[in-house]
Amino acid sequence: MSARSFTKIDAPLLLAVMGGALVGVGCQGKQDASKQQSTASASASASSAAQASEEEHHGNERPLKVAAASDLAKAFEEVGRAYEAKSGKKVVFSFGSSGLLAKQIAEGAPFDVFAAANQAFADEAVRSGACFQEGQAIYARGRIVVWTKKGTVAPPKTLAELKERRFTKIAIANPEHAPYGRAAKEALASIGAWEAVSKKVVYGENIQQTFQFAQSGNADVAIVALSLAMGAEGGAYVPIDPGLHAPLDQKLVVCKGGSREEGRPRKHASGFADYVGSEEGRAIMKRYGFLLPGESPAP
Repeated sequence: MSARSFTKIDAPLLLAVMGGALVGVGCQGKQDASKQQSTASASASASSAAQASEEEHHGNERPLKVAAASDLAKAFEEVGRAYEAKSGKKVVFSFGSSGLLAKQIAEGAPFDVFAAANQAFADEAVRSGACFQEGQAIYARGRIVVWTKKGTVAPPKTLAELKERRFTKIAIANPEHAPYGRAAKEALASIGAWEAVSKKVVYGENIQQTFQFAQSGNADVAIVALSLAMGAEGGAYVPIDPGLHAPLDQKLVVCKGGSREEGRPRKHASGFADYVGSEEGRAIMKRYGFLLPGESPAP
């Protein structure tokens, strides 16, 4: 029987027995009983502290689960490797469309951090009670580009060229739940091309899948995140004027890991969130074409 269970269950019985013994042994017995009770209490306290320490230890050993927008796939994989090397903590990513990830988190998916491609979806996760109010941060602004595979069609020089007949299939992410798809639709609508282009559009579940449509040749062209197009082999891209769509301000929130209970964020989760905004994290994000907080858009 452990010291902790002894204290909770048997201490009253023990004291009763010891009380009876006092009749026979006098003051010496009373001192012994007091000493034993004190020892049992100290043992119980030590056991509780050890248990709390052990739980905290095992909690920190669990890999950090990060739900991240698909445009972050390349950048966050590098951020994750750098964070693991610095902290010694394991990070596991799940990439997808921000809208679907927000829904999963609201329904109890056990993520510790949510990095959305649109701040509205991060706000939605907080409102659901699955993520903390504290620690929210805009960590980057994204851009969209038109990407074409080499050897298929001649790359367009402007967005308006997508109306031409040589482009028969144009891939964008589903604007219903993917911020980059929404931005693509807004940009095409801004130049009056959406009505003509919409008949040729094929929708990706997220921006990664949209990019794969063009890379595999299943679409002539795709409107994708600059962060995915940069460094991608076998193609070329043309940036789209960011003034043609609402800003792609991306927000990060720390979540409760599937719990609805209030309490402190996991130290590990807050550490990762801080690292994204650190000098090292910003340097990585910048290499993938993100505009960072405090920076001005390129003219």
